[in-house]
Amino acid sequence: MIDRLTIDKIMDATNIVDVVGEFVTLRKAGVNYKGLCPFHDDKTPSFMVSPSKQICKCFACGEGGTAINFLMKHEQITYPEALRWLAKKYNIEIEEKELTDEEKREQSERESMLIINEWAKNYFHDILKTDPDGIAIGKQYFRSRGIRDDIIEKFSLGYALQKRDALATAAMKAGYKAEFLVKTGLCINHEKGIYDRYAGRVIFPWLNVSGKVVAFGGRLLDARTKGVQQKYVNSPDSEIYHKDHELYGLYQAKKAIAKDDRVYMVEGYTDVIAMHQCGLENVVANSGTALSVYQIKLLRRFTQNITLLYDGDEAGIHAAMRGTDMLLQEGMNIKVLLLPDGDDPDSFARKHTATEFKEYIEKNATDFISFKTRLTVENVTDPVKRSEAISGIVKSISVVPDPILRSTYLSELSQRLGIKEQTLLNSMNGMISKDIEEKDKERQRGERSEKSGERILPASENPQDISLTSYLSPLASEVERLLVQALVRDGEKVIFDNVETDDGQTVSLTVAQYIAYDLGQDGISFHDERYNQILSEASVHSGEADFKAEDYFMHHPDIAISTLAADLAIDRYQLSKGFQPKEREGGLRQRVLHLVLNLRKNIVEERLKEIQKQLKTVGSDMERMKQLLEEFKDTQQLRDALAKQLGNDVIG
Repeated sequence: MIDRLTIDKIMDATNIVDVVGEFVTLRKAGVNYKGLCPFHDDKTPSFMVSPSKQICKCFACGEGGTAINFLMKHEQITYPEALRWLAKKYNIEIEEKELTDEEKREQSERESMLIINEWAKNYFHDILKTDPDGIAIGKQYFRSRGIRDDIIEKFSLGYALQKRDALATAAMKAGYKAEFLVKTGLCINHEKGIYDRYAGRVIFPWLNVSGKVVAFGGRLLDARTKGVQQKYVNSPDSEIYHKDHELYGLYQAKKAIAKDDRVYMVEGYTDVIAMHQCGLENVVANSGTALSVYQIKLLRRFTQNITLLYDGDEAGIHAAMRGTDMLLQEGMNIKVLLLPDGDDPDSFARKHTATEFKEYIEKNATDFISFKTRLTVENVTDPVKRSEAISGIVKSISVVPDPILRSTYLSELSQRLGIKEQTLLNSMNGMISKDIEEKDKERQRGERSEKSGERILPASENPQDISLTSYLSPLASEVERLLVQALVRDGEKVIFDNVETDDGQTVSLTVAQYIAYDLGQDGISFHDERYNQILSEASVHSGEADFKAEDYFMHHPDIAISTLAADLAIDRYQLSKGFQPKEREGGLRQRVLHLVLNLRKNIVEERLKEIQKQLKTVGSDMERMKQLLEEFKDTQQLRDALAKQLGNDVIG
């Protein structure tokens, strides 16, 4: 349990721009910052961060909140875990007992897997540095590749002993369960027990974008790779690792990517490591597989500019061609550089400084369309093959989402090949139309399938999960929300001075105290229990000298309350313009009075509707009908009186 004082220290030290900036590239936008939302497929920056209010908000999908809310959603972690994350970032000591081995084993399966991977990373790294075989074999291998000790530390490189059960024995001795050794892929089940997957290999830990160890790659040493095709063995897919979701080196590269607004894509671990050692840190590897949409979206949080760096042989050309249409479709600006024959990024980086490497890239990298044209069309004389190649390039251009960039590429292709631009444009438009038609057919098939089968409600639509406010009219629900928004933003502000009480005393009433008093007179409560909790706590604390409702609720220990408060505190106009007009004197009081009256009027109108329903079903019970008609008349008069106070004319 983390005490309130420590939580306050953590929140006081937290800068939401720093926190969000760990995962999203943010650009200054007036007094705020904006970037691509990490919670949905964002094509244009719609995720806003306000340093003054210490909140964030996506105005496309609605996700947002405080730094705590952001971390919980993005990292899929609990409230205490988010606090520990922030405490670690800002070097704030949390006094709570260290988890015992037994408590570690009782953690959730996912957390257990992450814990054991972290232990394994340290185990492999320690073997490399202290074990005689680790030093003589593993460390010697890295040194033979020219890798410095500081880079070994930076990437936590390691070595697995050749004994087939060395890691398994050490892990179980430390108290870790065999089932998690297998589930993480560190070990493999065998009829005689479990044995280590990476025995006798040098180890490359995979860190996700947050720095958690999710997988490992193990390489056979050069002496053992002769005649062996599978030099590398990687972790299998698991609950914490999906190869097509991760990029090797992204954790170490993300700040440099954001700073340079460009990422270099290479094939392997040693390419990444060598480029870091050379001084180029904005580099990641997809480890020989085609890029996936998940990986591209991950990169787009930090930059839209990507340079593919591969060696100039057939395999390098093939690697450069894979997944490029997907990159273009996701709005990435692609450049391609094939290094001179005999060089890959690893060997080239070892022979050049960062400045020399950058200069070479800038001089020789070409945009993808030019690269593909030179590779597939130029010097091709067969008319059929040439036509097919040109169609392939036009197809690549057709998926580019930016119409101006599409037009630029098409114009350049026309000049390069000597083909009329209109001809290429007609072909591209045909491809786009066909693609739209296919997507429309797919959508229609999905709709027919949905109609023919039983529709399963998403979690948010499950009747058991629907809040009582869902049964209110939209207007009534919105008025309640606006009242609670006033409580969060201005709950502590005084709106009535020198109010005389029944016993002759005079008091001042804050927003929270007035709302609680007024609604309490008739036993009115909100339909959402979170709203009632906010009203109760705001009215209790609003008389305290240092109470600020917005800070109090945004840092509330109940994450449901803090999430709601952050959402209510966000003002779209303020976030987008960095400006909030000053409310004129008396404006807050008038707004609160108006909202309370509106809430009462909505409740009365709901009752009128209910009476009308009952009148339709009363049948021949004249006594009951008389009672309902009298109640309807009285309720109408009350509704009209409230409407008059609000300045409305009501007919009927």
